[in-house]
Amino acid sequence: MSMKLAILGLLLERDMHPYEMMLVMKDRAIDQITKLQMGSLYYAVDQLAKNGQIAQIEIIRSSDRPDKTIYRITGSGRALFEQLLLQLFKQNDTLYHPMYLALAFSRHVDPDKIAKLLEERIRETEHQVNLAYQVYEEHVSTVPRAALHLMYGKYEHSLTELKWLKRLYADVRAHKLGDIGKPLDLKE
Repeated sequence: MSMKLAILGLLLERDMHPYEMMLVMKDRAIDQITKLQMGSLYYAVDQLAKNGQIAQIEIIRSSDRPDKTIYRITGSGRALFEQLLLQLFKQNDTLYHPMYLALAFSRHVDPDKIAKLLEERIRETEHQVNLAYQVYEEHVSTVPRAALHLMYGKYEHSLTELKWLKRLYADVRAHKLGDIGKPLDLKE
């Protein structure tokens, strides 16, 4: 569903070939905000074309490169795009962080082992924070305001994750994961 929505959304902006769609998704970090398997892009394009939601409008032939098929969204594609988009606005799934279950039982493992993993995770998250802000900054003048909300939201979520990881890391280093009756230190 996400891949089809992304393809249709990009084709609402302009006619494109699949490889160009992939480049735009990566440039805007769309592949970082949802589970998009780039390997399924061509399959999704084929399915949308087969169902009449997009149409081939041109094939660019080149002697030194594979042919590029340019697609355009159809009326049926616009209807599907709206349906998929509105479904996502209605969706209210609970998010399960991969570390939540591990945290429930982490007091039974050597804190130094956990700390080492958290150090790497913090470095990765710092990179995500910086990348998300950079993507936002680079696109301020080129994408609609809705996309800016998406990009800045990714930045804010990453920043919150980083603060949480650092607070957790401090407790791990202080061997406090097994403590009971003491509130967290929530100072910034």
